[in-house]
Amino acid sequence: MTSPVLARLRGLYGMVDVRTGPGDRPPPAGRLARALLDGGARILQLRMKGASAAALLAVVDEMRPLCRRREATLIINDRLDVALAGGADGVHLGQDDLPLAAARALAPPGFLIGVSTHGEAQAFAASDGGADYIGFGPVFATATKENPDPVVGLGALTALCRRVRIPVVAIGGISLDHVPEVVAAGAAAAALIAAVNGAPDVAAAARQVTAAFRL
Repeated sequence: MTSPVLARLRGLYGMVDVRTGPGDRPPPAGRLARALLDGGARILQLRMKGASAAALLAVVDEMRPLCRRREATLIINDRLDVALAGGADGVHLGQDDLPLAAARALAPPGFLIGVSTHGEAQAFAASDGGADYIGFGPVFATATKENPDPVVGLGALTALCRRVRIPVVAIGGISLDHVPEVVAAGAAAAALIAAVNGAPDVAAAARQVTAAFRL
């Protein structure tokens, strides 16, 4: 049976992608999180590459009550320790992060674990290893990530969505115009960073993504 928390993994997978500043002070994330939630996102991932655990935890403490009030799922990128300490709903692991089996052994029941994958072999390894969902991409060329993995393309996304048993979140270079193609490929959700977070009206851009998944 799908958990109520995992059931929120549909539509826009909101990315609160925050760059750390001088002194590693917690940057403001609440405004972006609220805009994404206003646009219909029911799951948010906090990503702060290079931040200290203390700085990351301070932002988690800001976002957690906001997500609770909106009945949204809060996922922390990379850091299982911070996710557990901060009372988040789950963690999202990259290929070079804590191994999935080790994370699952430490996580309490109902705690979500997602895994970034960049090819069919990684995707099925994550699915067979007990991941609750996978991120798959980059579907298109992306400038958001340093040293991105090779583009997988819509064909590979479509094939994977037909075969894998857990939800697939499409990520990487997805524009607002690409969203209908991602929906048609069978993805449960799409993570857009530049196209949504960088839009003049973040909530409006988020609503456009959310609406595409409701068709």
